[in-house]
Amino acid sequence: MGRLNDYPPKGDKKMKKLLNSKTVVRLVFITLLASVVYIVIQLIIAPSGAGSPAHDLRVKSDYALMLLQCVLGMAVMLLPGILERKLKIVIPGGMLVAFAAFLFCGVYLGEVHYFYFRVPHWDTMLHTFSGLALGAVGLSIIDILNKSESVPLSLSPAFIAVFAFCFAVSIGAIWEIYEFAVDSLAGLNMQKYMLESGEMLVGRAALADTMKDLIVDALGALAISIIGYVSMKNKEGWLDNMQIRIISPAPEPSMRYAVSHQASLTQPVVAAAEASITPDSIGLAS
Repeated sequence: MGRLNDYPPKGDKKMKKLLNSKTVVRLVFITLLASVVYIVIQLIIAPSGAGSPAHDLRVKSDYALMLLQCVLGMAVMLLPGILERKLKIVIPGGMLVAFAAFLFCGVYLGEVHYFYFRVPHWDTMLHTFSGLALGAVGLSIIDILNKSESVPLSLSPAFIAVFAFCFAVSIGAIWEIYEFAVDSLAGLNMQKYMLESGEMLVGRAALADTMKDLIVDALGALAISIIGYVSMKNKEGWLDNMQIRIISPAPEPSMRYAVSHQASLTQPVVAAAEASITPDSIGLAS
């Protein structure tokens, strides 16, 4: 029986952290699912026309945007588990919690509770955070390739940092294209080209939201890329807890058998050799 101070095993702490992170993800998923039920009901009874967040008056187009964002958020939340199974990787608990928190703040608070209109600079803060998070993902991707035996490359910290920056900015640009496409096809207001009252913005004012999002995306990506570069250059390991890892493959059954069989063959030889070593054999007999 093990000693009391040997319990719980060290691995249990990591397991608890993993369970806690997955619990947070599940809670956010359930919140979005409940929001979908509420939004569908409101979508049926809501009036058409222009809404007013200031007076909590929402119309069908508002609920349509909420529904789209919630469904998309739920679909995106399934991706980490699918990627872990398909690619044999481990996504850190901290990254999962940050991912769930971003969706909660962006979809549930931002769209369902109108934080984008009610809280100043809410959209700016989220886009800055997304630049940081996507930069960290870019660092993980190139770090995995850099350490992979199947990829004969040894990339410098500067190249990895530049890749992470470009990766994050590219995803940010793709997101803006997605917003523009949805606004054009469904008549929504994801790019905030329209005021709460329904008044259309024109000229530079209509571009302000999109350009601001791209700029803060780039600033967030630049910050995490610089941090990653300094960490890799000086071997500080600042971002190790936020790095995606590949699961090492288990030895094949034939290999395990060969190792155990070899050990069983060598044990008698070692035992016999130890038994043959006596004081007489090495000249120490009196």
